[in-house]
Amino acid sequence: MTLNIGIYVFDDVEVLDFAGPYEVFTTATRMHARNSRDERPLFNVFTIGRSTAPVRARAGLKVDPDYAIDDHPHLDCLVVPGGVVTAELEKRDVIDWISGQAVPDRLVASVCTGAFLLAQTGKLNGRQVTTHWEDIADLKEMFPSVDVLSTLRWVDEGAFITSAGISAGIDMSLHLVERLHDRALAERTALQMDFDWTEND
Repeated sequence: MTLNIGIYVFDDVEVLDFAGPYEVFTTATRMHARNSRDERPLFNVFTIGRSTAPVRARAGLKVDPDYAIDDHPHLDCLVVPGGVVTAELEKRDVIDWISGQAVPDRLVASVCTGAFLLAQTGKLNGRQVTTHWEDIADLKEMFPSVDVLSTLRWVDEGAFITSAGISAGIDMSLHLVERLHDRALAERTALQMDFDWTEND
């Protein structure tokens, strides 16, 4: 069975916050195909924007979303990257959409300041989360009902998984591959990427 992985993109999104997870899941799919008799891809990975209009990531990289938040395939996992999220926090339709993805049998993950968008839904209240070290204090101040941790690369709270910045998002994505498939594939993916997978102690 193919699992759909949607990655939200927006103006001023951090490039590696979305490209890192994209690379992990697509590489995992290639590694799985080498040893599988199933011709269907393990992961179908795509980007989702507020609309399908192009967005400009940080430093100006142009990204054309594959789908819009009101018209995309069923998701098995949503990844919300970070970057400059100030404008996104004010978009009620975006926050409502993210909130609506938090249903049973679906994972919602964030990288870096993407945790602010998840927290804005209210569904992180009482949960442990993390974000980029530079934004820990702001996350605590803005969302006092969220238990913000500063010593972990990523935090798995079941349906919600949050990570620190950039490379930690790759660590978390490898953990997601393990959760969604198995440990061996996550390890093969890290090896293929020449990435030193850092796990939480």
